[in-house]
Amino acid sequence: MTVSPPRVFVVDDDPSVRMALARLIGAAGHTVETFGSAREFLENGCHLEAGCVVLDLRMPDLDGLELLDLLRKDGSVMPVIFMTGFGDIPTSVRAMKAGAVDFLPKPVADDALLQAIGAALEADSRARHARSGQEDIRRRFEGLTPREREVFRLVVAGRLNKQVARELGVAEKTVKVHRARVMEKMGVRRVAQLVQLAVRLDLDNEPATPSDLPLRDAPAPPAASLWPHTPVALPRDATGPQRHAEL
Repeated sequence: MTVSPPRVFVVDDDPSVRMALARLIGAAGHTVETFGSAREFLENGCHLEAGCVVLDLRMPDLDGLELLDLLRKDGSVMPVIFMTGFGDIPTSVRAMKAGAVDFLPKPVADDALLQAIGAALEADSRARHARSGQEDIRRRFEGLTPREREVFRLVVAGRLNKQVARELGVAEKTVKVHRARVMEKMGVRRVAQLVQLAVRLDLDNEPATPSDLPLRDAPAPPAASLWPHTPVALPRDATGPQRHAEL
């Protein structure tokens, strides 16, 4: 499968600015694509691809902050670099809190813009690599059988084989087999590595399915009452009628 190289997407309603930025960014060796509005960029679907966005803050119809909000709601984590000729501190703070990686005043210095683009592309590459690794770990975990998941959880919780065997109600030899399969499927050789994967999977905050829950001995039935509230006939004596008492 061919992976497309990362691109720099320029979104600005000023044609002369788009042309100048495209020339500058392209001359630096980056692949560039320009858009005249935020809606045009969204409709193209580029926000789900690898790269970064150089985005004008103030645009008609849909401004830069509104576009960034829509990107995040759509699941895009593409780095966004804001440019504006009307910047102020409150606006820049809002942009950074919304997830922008940089906020540059117009006219933008060439070196500052190229440096920001380089950092954004590097951050995007790292984030995508991390997500890819996380997805691979999740696929491996989901490939475990229900019993192997039980063993996985107990092993990373620090249980010894004999403790796992007792908790699951199986032979220790069976636990060793499951444990070896878990290590093989998860692609690790040591328990410490398995613990690291468990941390990345965030198993502590993930509700276990019924098949993931360790088997435990059933609770003992409640003891019978020593004092049943049952009428007991007392022996008839010679002087009075038969009496009943509740013991």
